[in-house]
Amino acid sequence: MKTPEFFKRSELTATLWLFRREFLIVGAFSMIANVLMLAPTLYMLQVYDRVLTSQSELTLLVMSLLTLFLFAVMGFAEWMRSRVLVVAGVRLDEQLSTQVFNASFEAHLSQSGNVPSRSFGDLIQIRQFLTGNGVFAFFDAPWTPIYMAVLFFLHPWLGVMGVVFALIQAGLAWFGHRHTLAPSEAATQANADAGSFLQGKLRNAEVLESMGMIRNLQARWADRHQTYLARGAVSQHLTHRITAISKFIRYTQQSLALGAGALLVIDGQLSPGGMIAANVLMTRALAPIDMIVGSWRQFIGMRAAFARLETLLLNYPPRDPAFKRVAPTGQLSLEQVCAIVPERPTPILQNIDLQVKAGTVTAVLGPSGSGKSTLARVLVGIWPDVSGQVLLDGLPINGWNRIELGPHIGYLPQDVELLEGTIAENIARFGKVDPAQVIAAAQSAGLHDMILRFPKGYDTPIGEAGNLLSGGQRQRIGLARAIYGNPVLIVLDEPNANLDDAGEAALFRTVQELKANGKTVFLITHRPGAVAVADRILLLRDGQIQAEGPRDAVIAAVQAARQPPARPAPDLTALPA
Repeated sequence: MKTPEFFKRSELTATLWLFRREFLIVGAFSMIANVLMLAPTLYMLQVYDRVLTSQSELTLLVMSLLTLFLFAVMGFAEWMRSRVLVVAGVRLDEQLSTQVFNASFEAHLSQSGNVPSRSFGDLIQIRQFLTGNGVFAFFDAPWTPIYMAVLFFLHPWLGVMGVVFALIQAGLAWFGHRHTLAPSEAATQANADAGSFLQGKLRNAEVLESMGMIRNLQARWADRHQTYLARGAVSQHLTHRITAISKFIRYTQQSLALGAGALLVIDGQLSPGGMIAANVLMTRALAPIDMIVGSWRQFIGMRAAFARLETLLLNYPPRDPAFKRVAPTGQLSLEQVCAIVPERPTPILQNIDLQVKAGTVTAVLGPSGSGKSTLARVLVGIWPDVSGQVLLDGLPINGWNRIELGPHIGYLPQDVELLEGTIAENIARFGKVDPAQVIAAAQSAGLHDMILRFPKGYDTPIGEAGNLLSGGQRQRIGLARAIYGNPVLIVLDEPNANLDDAGEAALFRTVQELKANGKTVFLITHRPGAVAVADRILLLRDGQIQAEGPRDAVIAAVQAARQPPARPAPDLTALPA
C-alpha cells in the first residue's frame, strides 16, 4: 500500500504509518467491545420488563448466561486491544531508538543543548500515550453517536439530553485545549531549563565544592526553579479547574438522566427497565468524552513531544547505510573555511586555506584563543557551523557516513573524554575488541607496560569518565584510542598537556611512527618540542593563518621577523670638513 504524502514528512510519521495494521486491529477490537457495551443495557431492560413480570427463572438463567458470555467476549476484546498496543509500542521504540540515538548526538554536536536525554524522553512519552487510556478514548469516541441513537430509540428526550451533555463535554475539551496548552508548554520548558542548568553544574561538582561556589549557583538555580514552580502552578490550577468542572457536569448528567427517566416512567412513556438502562447508557456514551478531557494534558504533552521528535528526525535524517566510499588516503584541503558561532559577531576561524598531502605531520601553533581547538574540530568534521569546504581526498568531509568514516579518523580532544568500561573497550572505541590491535595501539602510545601493572591489565575498569585514572593516564589511553585501527587522519589537540617527560617522548615516537606509516597527523600544541617531529608548521593568530609552510622555512621566517632592524650607517658626507 502506498504511503500517503502526509506520512512522508519525517521518519517518525512514516514509522507510525507502518503500524496502520495494528491500529486497524485495535479499531476492530474496540468495535467489538463497544457493541457489547450494550449488553448490560439490554440485560436490564429484559430483567425489569420481561423477567420480573413473567417471573420466569429459566428466562433469567438463559439471559444471565448469555450476558456472562458477552461480558467474557468484551473483556477478551479489551485485553487484546491493550496487548496489541503494548506490542506496537515496543516495536515503535525498536524502530526509532537507533535513529533517535544517532540524530540526538548529531544535534548535540550542533550545540542544540541537552538533546539526547530529552529526545528519548519524548520517544517514551509518545509510546506511553499510545499504550495508555488516552488513546482508547479516541477509539471509543466514534461509538458515542451509536449510544445516542439507542437513547433516541428509548425516548427522544433522553437522546436530546445526551446530545446536550455531549456538546457541553466537547466544549469543555476545546476550552481546556485552548487555555492549558500555552501554560503547560511554558511550565515544561521552565522545568527543562532548570534541569539543564543543574546537570551542567553537577559535572563540575568538585570545582564548585572546593571554591565554595555552590551557594552562589544555588541561588541562580533557585530563580529558574521558582519560575518553573510559578508556571507549573498556573498550568495545574487550570487543569484542576477544568477537571472539577468536568466532574460536576458528569455527576449532574447522571442525576438528571435518572430524574428524567423517572419522570417519563411516571408519565407512562418509559418502563422502569428503560429508566435504568438509559442512565447506564448515557454514562457510557459520555465516558469517552470525559476520558478525553481527563487525559487532555497527557495529549498536549505527547503532541509537543511528537513535534520535537519529528523536527529532530527531519533535521538529522538517517544516512544511507548502503552508500560506500573508497577508503581515504588522508589528503586534506580547506578552502575559505570559516568557523562560526551564532552568538559571536566575528568567526572563530576566518578564511582558512590549507593544502596538506597524505603522510604529512603538521604542527599547529598559536597563542590561547587563536582557534587551534576549533580548527581540530573542523578538520574531523564535527564543528556545527562551517562555511567554505573541508575536503578529505577531494570530497566534502560532511558528505561521509560518520559510521563509515570513523575508523579512518583518530581524534584526541583537549579535554579527554573516556567512557565507563575497561581500558581495552575504551581503546577499541567500544567496538569488537581486537586484542592484537589494542595491544599495538597501546604499545605505540607507550602505554602497554603501564597497563600490565594494573591488577586486571587491559580488563581493568576505569570508572565513569575515567575517574579512576590520572590525567596523564587518561591522555595516553585517549591517544591509543585515536590511533587504534590504523586511521589515516589523526588530529591530536594538546596531546602532551598532562604528560611527563617520558610520556612526551613516547608521544613523539608515536608521531614519528605514524609519519613513517604514511598517516596524516595534525599536532596542536603550545610546546615547541613538537616542532622537531613536524614536516610543516601552521601558525594561527586571531583565527587567521599567520604563517604556514615547511617547518624550516616557517621557523626561519619567524626568527627573521623577531630580529631588530639593522641600524643604518651614518651619512658622513653630511659632516662639516
